[in-house]
Amino acid sequence: MKTSGGSDAMKRRAGESAAERVTDGDVVGLGTGSTAAHAIRRLGDRVDAGLDARGVPTSFASRELATDRGIPLIDLDEAIGPDGPGIDLAIDGADQVATGGEGSEISETGGALIKGGGAAHAREKLVDAAADRFLVVADPSKESPRLDRSVPVEVLPAGRTAVAAAVREAGGEPTLRRAERKDGPVVTDNGNLVLDCAFGELADPAALSATLSATPGVVEHGLFVGLADEIHVGTDSGVRVDEV
Repeated sequence: MKTSGGSDAMKRRAGESAAERVTDGDVVGLGTGSTAAHAIRRLGDRVDAGLDARGVPTSFASRELATDRGIPLIDLDEAIGPDGPGIDLAIDGADQVATGGEGSEISETGGALIKGGGAAHAREKLVDAAADRFLVVADPSKESPRLDRSVPVEVLPAGRTAVAAAVREAGGEPTLRRAERKDGPVVTDNGNLVLDCAFGELADPAALSATLSATPGVVEHGLFVGLADEIHVGTDSGVRVDEV
């Protein structure tokens, strides 16, 4: 369920723009996906040039890339524990960003997001919510007046059937995510399954978020509501930064 669309140059501009927000001494949440990967690479370049920064990875993939780029890492528990430094900012991508419609401000929707194309949304939400500031990196293909993509829902394997029934009751249609190059379903880094749940256009993402969060068997879902602080959108000519 990974999304495609914008050019790699657009993604690179967005990722690098957000990476420039990191200052000396910061602890940074490192998101997952192709656009966030550009931010990690740029941050690695800045660390190599002398920047003092540490990263909190959100997935095996982001951990691998950060290690390869020489970024010192810190575990989430250590970062947000009683004696931890906290997380100054998180940089992460999105599968879809609600803009609020033509002529309206992005703040009207709170910059609501759908994430989880890479099945890392549970750990991503932990890190993004713990950060003092959450910077979203995207290209124009990810923008939409209203959220209408399928919502990834990570579920306990034993809860798959019960969660699917609850999703249908809430007006959605769940589909078990299948692996692309092996038999069987996608298994997350946490050892769980993913249901991609189609609800159509979301008139009230916050209400659906609350419904899914309250469903037994749901580990986490891909609706990120009220978390984003800045949206960095890479374009053909530069980067547009929207405050949320």
